[in-house]
Amino acid sequence: MLSNRWSGVLRGLVIVAVLGVWLAIGAIGGQAQGKLSTVQTNDSAAFLPSSAESTRAAEKAQAFVSDESLPALVVAVPTAGGAVTPEQLQLLQDVAADLPGLPLPGAGPDDPQTVGDALTGEPVVVPSQDGEAAMIVASLDASQASNLMADDERVNNVVVAEVRAELETALADSGLQAWVTGPAGFVADLVNAFGGIDTVLLLVALGAVLIILAIVYRSPILPFIVILTAVFALCLAGLVVYLLADAGVLTLNGQAQGILSILVVGAAVDYSLLVVARYREELRVVQSPYTAVRRALRASIEPVAASAGTVIAGLLCLLLSDLGSNRSLGPVGAIGIAAAFLAALTLLPAMLVLGGRRSRGIFWPQKPTYDPAAADEGATPAPVAADPSSQAAGEGARDLALAASHDVEVHVAGHGIWSRVASFVGRRDRAVWIVTALVLAGCAAFVPTFQAEGTSDSDVFLTQVDSVDGEQVLEEHFGGVGVQPAIVIAPQEDLDAVLQAATATDGVASAAAVTEAGTGGASGAPAQGPPLVVDGDVRVDVVTEDPSDTNAATQTVAALRDAVHEVSPEALVGGASAERLDTQIAGDHDLRVIVPVVLVVILLILMLLLRSILAPVLLMAANVLSFGAALGVAALVFNHVLDFPGADPTVPLYAFCFLVALGVDYSIFLMTRVREESGIIGTRRGTLRALAVTGSVITSAGVVLAATFAALGVIPLLFLAQLAFIVAFGVLVDTLIVRSLLVPALVHDVGRVVWWPGSLRRAAP
Repeated sequence: MLSNRWSGVLRGLVIVAVLGVWLAIGAIGGQAQGKLSTVQTNDSAAFLPSSAESTRAAEKAQAFVSDESLPALVVAVPTAGGAVTPEQLQLLQDVAADLPGLPLPGAGPDDPQTVGDALTGEPVVVPSQDGEAAMIVASLDASQASNLMADDERVNNVVVAEVRAELETALADSGLQAWVTGPAGFVADLVNAFGGIDTVLLLVALGAVLIILAIVYRSPILPFIVILTAVFALCLAGLVVYLLADAGVLTLNGQAQGILSILVVGAAVDYSLLVVARYREELRVVQSPYTAVRRALRASIEPVAASAGTVIAGLLCLLLSDLGSNRSLGPVGAIGIAAAFLAALTLLPAMLVLGGRRSRGIFWPQKPTYDPAAADEGATPAPVAADPSSQAAGEGARDLALAASHDVEVHVAGHGIWSRVASFVGRRDRAVWIVTALVLAGCAAFVPTFQAEGTSDSDVFLTQVDSVDGEQVLEEHFGGVGVQPAIVIAPQEDLDAVLQAATATDGVASAAAVTEAGTGGASGAPAQGPPLVVDGDVRVDVVTEDPSDTNAATQTVAALRDAVHEVSPEALVGGASAERLDTQIAGDHDLRVIVPVVLVVILLILMLLLRSILAPVLLMAANVLSFGAALGVAALVFNHVLDFPGADPTVPLYAFCFLVALGVDYSIFLMTRVREESGIIGTRRGTLRALAVTGSVITSAGVVLAATFAALGVIPLLFLAQLAFIVAFGVLVDTLIVRSLLVPALVHDVGRVVWWPGSLRRAAP
């Protein structure tokens, strides 16, 4: 009695300690999660490798200018159309003169106090040649544009917000309509789009998950326990990522932050569903909730650890990427999965038994009751029927027929629907896996139509934004004024040859050397005076006919590089369009390198887990086919239904890493149970019983994960919307088709040979 009392006290202290640690993590990590946006870097140039040609060109180009600027372009037109009147032009000049004096809210003692403090010079007004528009050019100091102010807002965002507010007030009754565009406007709108990650995205994801859990559990208590597990896991992940990003160990962008939230919530809930399902099973065969949770953990830790390890290994393969954004997503996602794993196997069990002997109450109103008969059956598990080989030796044809019927029929109490699905798979195994494989292959046939050559900056946004509207007006009235020139750094002796090659390139509007007076191709005017020479190099600014953020300009720069390198092998071509080109080149490299590495790593993990070679190969083939089907369907939807302009090159890479790693999860959950059952009742019957027992929980987990990834669609950015569709649809395909039909039918058809060369291949078929 005394021993039992002390064991109870010790058990209680452990539970209190676990809860105390997680409460501390929640208190500290919650604040860190809210500050993740302050350590973001959303400049695509910052993610390019140092070896990229545009990166090397940018480093050398800095020596040719005294101050790097980030232009904010205010373009205004009469609301009723027509020419800008002298009075309206004078009003714009007055507004331009007032802009530097605008105070910046939230500024600390060391921050810029006014808009003028953040500019490199006075704003100027430029009327258009057609007289129907006017532009205010205000150049921000690029060295401080991304700095955080005292209120954790970036200088660029505050300046653009204040300029827009001033325009709305000053031009209210003027008959003018104005937009803030240019690089500064685009950056501000991009940051504003990511502003919903901290609140809206998380609330939508948690709300969707809560509704699904309420339907699954039919309990008012248990869904909140699972949701709390996910929230505390997110706090732990946010804390670790914030500390690492703040220390400069990894680079975090808005996309990675959004994916982190979704990944943690989805994985934590999935792992919790598996643990809770096993806990409910154990509560029927043991009286003590503590014993039940201990047995549930012992049975769940292998599949959950294998699942988490598979996803972590797949994500860490992104470290092989040439792009810093991809390399950072790998450890960021891995940290999130590790946090979900720890929360599901420590915090969740502690909350499940917090009520002591009354812990069954969390399942109210459908509390699992202890069944002594089930306990006796669970203590000595027996096969549903004897091994057919032994029956053949001593029983005769009638018993053989009875045994064969057990190979295709299954009846598991409490799992009626999935018992019928399993029986159908058992009766028609070969037809099921052949038909499902053909359907998936048919969908995958559309993969070549998936357009992942990149999009323009204006296509990034799914909603109407100021910078995109302003760019269209700017292009209409000012032509190439808003075009950021391509930059060519070449040896001084190659200047004439480079200029000739550049001007002869299709798609180039003008090319001129930067002179000691500072004039180059950006203005379209001829160079005045001798060229500026720095360390034996000259700089040539090349203006393209198309805006620098378009695919047409990127193709022009690719041709420009070829032409320039022919006459000057040491020349470097950089600029905004060149950065886009280098990003596409790096994306192609990543697909060729990372995809096969991910496949090999996950295949090796499956071999170690299942102690087989054939089974992992079949699982990987099924999941790759599933990914191809998801990408093929996405191509049809994006091209012909949603009419998207294309996709970023990283979309298929991210989709592959998530879908293959996460899709294998459900096969792991199924196959670990198949292996467990196969050692008792044989592979074929074990497959059907495992499908029946795990069907509801794995389907619920898949629906939850699909819903959480679909929540990414609330962020109005093309990249996240496309990733949300591909992963959500792919997870549903994995859950409802691959894991429910294709894999079990294939394993049932192959039989015990699936465990080759493991010992189970010699067991009952």
